[in-house]
Formats: sequence, C-alpha cells, structure tokens
Amino acid sequence: MHLLQAGVDLTVIALWLGHENPATTHMYIEADLAMKESALSTLQLPHSRQRRYRPTDRVLQFLEGL
Repeated sequence: MHLLQAGVDLTVIALWLGHENPATTHMYIEADLAMKESALSTLQLPHSRQRRYRPTDRVLQFLEGL
C-alpha cells in the first residue's frame, strides 16, 4: 500500500513481487480512505444538465409499427 500511495504503478509492484499477472497483485490491494478521498476530489461535476430523451414522431411511428 505504501508503494501504491507513493505513486508506484501497479505493474511495477507486480514485477517486484514476482507476480506473473498484475491481476494477482490487484487482489491484494485495497484503497484506504485517503486514496478514495483523493480520487473523489479529482472528479468534476458535468457542466451540462442531463435532459430526458424525447423521441421524435418518426421514431414513435416506427416503434408503433413493430
């Protein structure tokens, strides 16, 4: 965990541990609260408002014809 928190890539850690596949190393890694908080702080809210999809009359006619 200390290597991961220091920014060392997971594949490098896997090589140091002698794991053939980084997926093996990933099984042993659990993010602590500080890492989770750091990841969440990098997220940004979308600038656009999500709008509900409104199908056109043509699409509705097509669906009704199925």
